[in-house]
Amino acid sequence: MIAIDLARELSRAGLRWHPRTGDRFTIDQPELVGEIFTLSEMTVEAHTYPTGTVLGFNGTTEWALDSVSLAETLWLPREDQLRSLLGATFRSLSAEDGVFRVRTDPPRTPAEEFVAAEAADAYARALLSLIRRAA
Repeated sequence: MIAIDLARELSRAGLRWHPRTGDRFTIDQPELVGEIFTLSEMTVEAHTYPTGTVLGFNGTTEWALDSVSLAETLWLPREDQLRSLLGATFRSLSAEDGVFRVRTDPPRTPAEEFVAAEAADAYARALLSLIRRAA
């Protein structure tokens, strides 16, 4: 799973979350960081209103939350979501000696390689670089 710090960096860089069933997130408050929630019709649902998106807890969680605004959450994208967001710039993922390498080839720039102990973090670093280049 992606590191919380990398997820926070992606969010600050401008990555926007459009909640879908199966997405994982945390509530970005010190007392709840590390508690991972998953969107599911059974427990946590995204409700979109004209005023914004709210994640509603359906009474089955021990936190006894009714709802939380999307602005109070931190999306923890999965590997497949990060790879998809890299789009056509993604070239490869390799692993050797416990290290994952994601290689990208953005337009009009040299190919890059991003290394991390977790595949999701290598993908996240590649995406962060891509977002920052676009800014």
